[in-house]
Amino acid sequence: MTPFSESTVVNLRFVKQFNLCDFGAHQVHLLLLNFSTYVDDCCSDESKHETPAVVSFSEKKRFFGSAGAAFATANPKSTVSQIKRLIGKLYKEVEKDLKLLPFVTREGPRGGILIELEYLKTKWTFTPVEILGMLFKHLKEITEKNLGSSVVECVIGIPSYFSDLQRRLYLDAALIAGINPLTLMHDGTAIALGYGMNKTDFSKSGPTNVMFVDIGHCDTQVTLAAFEPGKMKILSHSFDQNLGGRDFDEVLFHHFAALFNAKYEIDIYTNARASTRLRASCKKVKKVLSANAEAPLIIECLIGDTNVRGFITREEFENLSAKMLERVMIPCSMALEDAGLSVDKIYTFELVGSGSRISAIKRILTLFFKKEPTRRLNASECVARGCAIRCAMLSPTLLVHDYKIEDSFPYSIVIPSPQGEYMLFPKGSPFPNEKMLTHQGNTRFYLQVTYTNKRDFPAGISNIVGRFGVRFSYLCACSCYNIAFVLTLAIVCPFITRDSCQIFLQIGSSEPSDAEKADVEFRVKLNHHGIVEIVSAIIIGDKHHISNLPISENVDVATTNDELLEAKVKEKMLAEQDIELSGSYRTSATESEKELPTNNLQKDKDLLHKDNDDESKQEYTQRLKDLQKEVRELRSQVTHLHTHIETQLENQVTHLHSHIETQLENERLVREAMQEQMKEAMQQQMAEFKRQFDAAVANAEACEVEEKEKMLAEQDIKVEETKDQRNTLLYIVYDMRRKLSDAYRSYATDSEKELITNNLQKTEDWLYEDNEDQSEQDYTGKVKDLQKLLEPIENRYNKENAIAKATKSLQSCIAQYCSYADVLPGDKKEEVKNVCREAEHWLAFSRKHFSKTLLTDINRAINGFESNCKNIIRSKHSYSRNEEHVDSKRAREKVAEPLQTCITKYNLFAESLPAEMKEEVKIVCREAEQWLVNAISPKGLSLKNLSTSVNHNIKIVESNCESIIWSESSFGRHEEPVDLDQTDRIVELDQKDHSMDSENATKALEACIAKYLSLAELLPADMKKKVKGECMRTQEWLVSQSPSSPNSNVTYINHIIEDFQSYCESIIRSKASPPRHEEPVNSDQTEQPMDMVQTEQPMESDDFGLWTEWHSLTLGP
Repeated sequence: MTPFSESTVVNLRFVKQFNLCDFGAHQVHLLLLNFSTYVDDCCSDESKHETPAVVSFSEKKRFFGSAGAAFATANPKSTVSQIKRLIGKLYKEVEKDLKLLPFVTREGPRGGILIELEYLKTKWTFTPVEILGMLFKHLKEITEKNLGSSVVECVIGIPSYFSDLQRRLYLDAALIAGINPLTLMHDGTAIALGYGMNKTDFSKSGPTNVMFVDIGHCDTQVTLAAFEPGKMKILSHSFDQNLGGRDFDEVLFHHFAALFNAKYEIDIYTNARASTRLRASCKKVKKVLSANAEAPLIIECLIGDTNVRGFITREEFENLSAKMLERVMIPCSMALEDAGLSVDKIYTFELVGSGSRISAIKRILTLFFKKEPTRRLNASECVARGCAIRCAMLSPTLLVHDYKIEDSFPYSIVIPSPQGEYMLFPKGSPFPNEKMLTHQGNTRFYLQVTYTNKRDFPAGISNIVGRFGVRFSYLCACSCYNIAFVLTLAIVCPFITRDSCQIFLQIGSSEPSDAEKADVEFRVKLNHHGIVEIVSAIIIGDKHHISNLPISENVDVATTNDELLEAKVKEKMLAEQDIELSGSYRTSATESEKELPTNNLQKDKDLLHKDNDDESKQEYTQRLKDLQKEVRELRSQVTHLHTHIETQLENQVTHLHSHIETQLENERLVREAMQEQMKEAMQQQMAEFKRQFDAAVANAEACEVEEKEKMLAEQDIKVEETKDQRNTLLYIVYDMRRKLSDAYRSYATDSEKELITNNLQKTEDWLYEDNEDQSEQDYTGKVKDLQKLLEPIENRYNKENAIAKATKSLQSCIAQYCSYADVLPGDKKEEVKNVCREAEHWLAFSRKHFSKTLLTDINRAINGFESNCKNIIRSKHSYSRNEEHVDSKRAREKVAEPLQTCITKYNLFAESLPAEMKEEVKIVCREAEQWLVNAISPKGLSLKNLSTSVNHNIKIVESNCESIIWSESSFGRHEEPVDLDQTDRIVELDQKDHSMDSENATKALEACIAKYLSLAELLPADMKKKVKGECMRTQEWLVSQSPSSPNSNVTYINHIIEDFQSYCESIIRSKASPPRHEEPVNSDQTEQPMDMVQTEQPMESDDFGLWTEWHSLTLGP
């Protein structure tokens, strides 16, 4: 059974400047972090949330994602998928499985995997890291399109079972893509983080244990986490690297392949295209069986013209998958065992992943945990979302509430030696983590780090993390003892194999020290990516061990040091023997001295001096005999002692000689073993250097990979630009045909039409011929040739349109000033009318006789015409404008007087209204007054805009107040109320059209008289008398006018209406202003309107008429 399927999944996670990615074996899920919605889905060009992890190589360019997956069936040998399964693997590890993949692979010079593809009509060789870098770059481009800005950093989700080398290669692939991963995050940890951040009801009395079972496309990962409010701790990770959804797909594939072989006599295995199509169909069948009891499989023209049909039930599928279903519970049991918990301690378990939808898996896990699984997480994007949250925590621009995460490492890391293994980081250790170790006896040594979880590594796969060599070079010029070190990493290389990771530290010391006595203290770190590294090393002299690490057996000893060691050992052993013999000799001599008889010399001297009597002779003779006897005994003892000493010395020398020979033999064996071990290590080291795994060559190869990727990216861009240019040429062909028959038809001659039509036809024929290999320059040249032919016609068309537009603009300007001239005095009106008539005659004449320069002449004529008309209009009243500019404040107040008068009038009128209506009118007046205060302030409207706005607001105030006043019955003074709304509508004059006839003008004056007669009843006696008097005089004048009177024209009656209104309003305005707003208003802002309200003298009718005329002139046409 192959551990691969047709495609692979990826999970990346990115933010505004960060990208977040869940990179699986079949799909890639991207998420974005931004400042508005926090976490967003990152959609591909096809608006899909998931992107297939596929790269397809065509003849000219590369296709990624969905576009690449579309080529998998038609071009399987040039489509690479399942790249995640190949990262960090040796060719021999997956040789059997590689044979089932559609693309061609072979073993590299260092035992790795090389992928051979045909691209740009040549054969190319890529490593899995290069393919992964291409995918990362494609995901980066998708993210940048969604964000609209560049992506710098990201968080990448990885399986917890990834080795040290696989983690390093992921970082190398990210480097090729131009992104910097903030961290590599375990998939299970990401799932747990997303669960813990969104759930806040954890018990405070103790941890809540939750197990997450992630059945992905190619693997199964189980994570056991303990949750408390504000923090989480990963208790254990377990996994099955070869159990996933693609394995169940393979069960269906083999079932139907055997069925079709027996039924239709076709061999699916020998046809790569048929295998790819059948695997895709089996995947669909598996999805159908997750919700239905049976599913059909129909494929048309699977091989040749053979249409195949199959059928399978869910029960048959589960029987075929029985062995794999039994394996689902094993990682769960391992996770519980590693955490030291039982099933009843599990609060709940979450079932996620693309393979978790198989109903049999859910049923088996329900029996195992004795409870139903919860489905609080999105099974497809939970890893990506957890990585997004982690990225937000690491981002300096996003605010995330504090949440403590403690992850655990799934492997035990040890340092092996002949004396045993030293446990560096036990299984389940939190990381990042670091330890300080001391090596004693030599400043040059060789260190190897390995994993110990042999059950997690299949047979034949190395568990070596890396080999680290440390050596010191002595620098006499240095005065300090501990000096900074130079770190050279040969491990960060996209082409290294699992067994050849080496790191060399070169460290300086202040003075030469004895290689046998110097201690080296070094710091080993398990960083946040889960990668082991030596981060520092120093010489500490005779300092005691920090740990009892027996690394001295691996010391690389030079030949001169071997000889010195042998000489010192011999000297030490001989010295010990000399001391031992000297002590033995002294002991023997002392004992012998004690055994010798004591001679009384004084007695013997006295005996010699006595008289020679018989008694003395006898005594002398007896004493002489005794002395002779003692001498003989003494000689005998000396002889015995001499023999004893010689025997003892001979035995000691023999024993010493034998001991020295044994010791030297042991030293020789140890030295030979060490030399053999060091010889193998040096041979491997030299081989690695020859294979360019030192830092300089690694950097050179990394640069070469980046240049290669850059060249491929430029080729893709070139192909896209050529394609765009070809489409542009095709569009121009069709667009020019349409224009020649439509818009440009009257601007082209018959010969031009024929020439362009023939060229368009030739270009179209050339495009639809076999011209796929044409360059971008060829298409660009064709585009320029066609545009050159069409250019004269386009110029004629554009010029004619510009003339028509300019003519319309001049005509509009003439009509505008003609209409405006009707409201001017007689002399000025005729002058403006004459200018307009001259402009019309010039335009008609120029269109006939000056066609070449007509556009320029019309534009000049527009400017000159407007200038002449404005000079005529403004010439008479220039003195008023100058006076107004002298005192800008007074000018603003004067412009605002009509609105202030209107507000005052309705404030007074409101006092006689019912309470409800009174309040409504007061509100309208207050709003208008507040607007006026802001408008006439220095920072308010310009004088010209203020005039227009005041007139507009007068109409609004009058309309609103009148509608309030006449919403109910009148006050009883008149039997029938005067319709003031109708009066206002009649009195209101259109500024653009003053063509009201005499009858309507007379009605407007009558309505105005009736309005002010009604208002006069509400005024004090003196004002009432004045207003009524003016109304009666105006009424008498109106009655005295006959229809045939010369004064009955509309313009004259309008002037009468304006004078009448201005006089009445000045009388009403002379009364004191009503109370202001209850809330205080800025005195600076209210200064101008207060002055206007408090003015005691009423505005004269002539002054008001002058303001009206000036206001009209400043508005312009």
